[in-house]
Amino acid sequence: MFTCRFSPAGCSSIALLALSVPATGLAVEDTDKELNEVIVSAKSLEVTTPLELSRYGNDVEFVTGKAIRNQGFVDTTQVIEMLVPGGYLATQAGAFSYVNLSLQGSRTGDVLWTIDGVRINNRLYNGTSPADTLPASMIERLEVLKGGQGLLYGTQAVAGVVNIVTRAFSDEPGGAISVGGDSRDGLHLNAYGRGALGGNKFVAWASKDKTDGYNLFDAYQPTSTARDRRYDVDNFGLKYRYDFTDSVRLTLQGVHTEAALDYPVNGAASSRTDVNDRNEDTLSGRLDISAGSRAEIYIKGYLHDWDTNYFDRTNPAGSLFWGYKDFGLSAATRLNLTRGLEYHLGYDFQNFRGRDEVLVIDGLTEKVQAIYGQIRSTDDLSTRARFTAGLRYNDTGSTQATVWSTSGVYNITDALYVEGTLGTSFMLPDAEQLYAIDPDEDARGNPDLIPERSFNINLAVGGRVDSGARPLTWQISGWKRRVKNLIDVDEDNPPPGYYGIYVNTDATVKVSGFELLLRGSFTDALSFDTSYMHSREHTDAGGQLPNRPLHSAKASLTFEPAGQPFGASIAFKYVGTLHTASLSGHTATSVDEFGVQAYGDVITANLGAQWYPDPARKHRVSLRVENLFNAGYATRIRSQVLAGPPAGDSFLYRNRGAPRTVFLNYGYDF
Repeated sequence: MFTCRFSPAGCSSIALLALSVPATGLAVEDTDKELNEVIVSAKSLEVTTPLELSRYGNDVEFVTGKAIRNQGFVDTTQVIEMLVPGGYLATQAGAFSYVNLSLQGSRTGDVLWTIDGVRINNRLYNGTSPADTLPASMIERLEVLKGGQGLLYGTQAVAGVVNIVTRAFSDEPGGAISVGGDSRDGLHLNAYGRGALGGNKFVAWASKDKTDGYNLFDAYQPTSTARDRRYDVDNFGLKYRYDFTDSVRLTLQGVHTEAALDYPVNGAASSRTDVNDRNEDTLSGRLDISAGSRAEIYIKGYLHDWDTNYFDRTNPAGSLFWGYKDFGLSAATRLNLTRGLEYHLGYDFQNFRGRDEVLVIDGLTEKVQAIYGQIRSTDDLSTRARFTAGLRYNDTGSTQATVWSTSGVYNITDALYVEGTLGTSFMLPDAEQLYAIDPDEDARGNPDLIPERSFNINLAVGGRVDSGARPLTWQISGWKRRVKNLIDVDEDNPPPGYYGIYVNTDATVKVSGFELLLRGSFTDALSFDTSYMHSREHTDAGGQLPNRPLHSAKASLTFEPAGQPFGASIAFKYVGTLHTASLSGHTATSVDEFGVQAYGDVITANLGAQWYPDPARKHRVSLRVENLFNAGYATRIRSQVLAGPPAGDSFLYRNRGAPRTVFLNYGYDF
């Protein structure tokens, strides 16, 4: 993993997991060269966007597929949880489950998720994370853009973007198969292959991840028999590219997922497991056209079809549907018409249709159109300073939002830089907030809601400290974010039959924090990566917002001795104290009858090790130990009425973080 600050010399780094600095003339590690070449060789304006943004002062983390597989992660969220600085993540039920994600102090819904640039966020519920069906085995690399990204990415990119880049094309035939298991009666199978025939390029992959899981809660109803949380996830992908010429390329791809995701229920007089039986397709086609250095363009269409049958495992016939279709068209161009400046123009069209029979939401159709433009400096203007400025206009037919942004980086010396971004982003109301009509379960939707708006500042200074053959790289970054037109439930004047109604409130959420990064190597074989984050999130009333740590830290060590048939890595995560409600007196999320509860203040570790029994490294045996020290910790705290005996009392229970789990895997590369 590294942050790329692209310069004429390329992306420079100091180790396998390393931070680049925007200085010319620095050595470039083979790993970073390979990553840079893969991104650039994709020959697409869309694919290179995160790398380009990192050149202009945006804080972007790239996690390589090699780092992901060396750690043995099962799903995508584990990568962010353990390896991405500035990202706090807690799962509700282990791998392949919903998560509480805070990127630089954000809410979960403030982060946009994409697969190869296709947005996959659940517009029924902005706060529902869409990552519960994304296996790590499909990832070529993970790109995490921090700070407001509303200009190029639109709604929900308030605090950043997580882009999952799937297996890449290759001119050379190759692939791998892998089979493994875990100590929770789990099964993990995956395979991929790729190659080329003339101007045709192909990539295909398949994976299956299945486990009986672990006891999800630390306390249960006396009558409860449904305790383990299971998952069964099948993922398939196919990508095709045809190069008509060196300047005209067509890319088609599809990702299909089938998943049965269990959620044991700890309710009164209940002993059941609810199942999200998921069927999901992400389809896209993109045409890339290049006119040399003067102009590039891409035109892309996509469809994200997300269907879920929700039922009690003992009664599948009683299933209820919730799901949506998100389809649209986008186009963008880069024009290099004048010396010193280039111009980026784009158009987005999104058509969303959603329905929910569980928490009843009326049928929804929403269309969003947007146009945007951005000016970027080039090296003809300055080789040490680069900047951008742009505007975006969004129209849903009933609401409009205009956002702007500017960013820049300046190389003070060859080993010291400053960078920053400044701008606004927006969040459209989700379907629940607009159209919910279930008086028993939900507040009443309000179609008159307007988008939330945010103002973002990110600043950083960083560089390199030479220490012989092993330089250290560092970065100190800080941010401020302010969110207005906050959407919340008004319980003072509810419509008849409802406990409340969604409204735009006068409250303002304020987020501020800083992050420290230090990366380097102790020896030629041993490298390290460390980060610390302090993030304060509060409303006008003050006090840290619920379920967000004030302090968190991450560290990793990677051991790869040259010429040896083995390697190992270990990643640590520290989470400071969290509370179920703001200590300023806000009690909306306090635990019924038990008041504000504290949790967190825990260190967890993930160990990965590899052994290659043959000189060609075609065969690979991998070991992973999740939660190495078997730390007991909570990811969520709730209360429930006791079913009895005696009936009527309440008890406190916690969602448990995954206990120590051992994974063993064999793989073969061909």
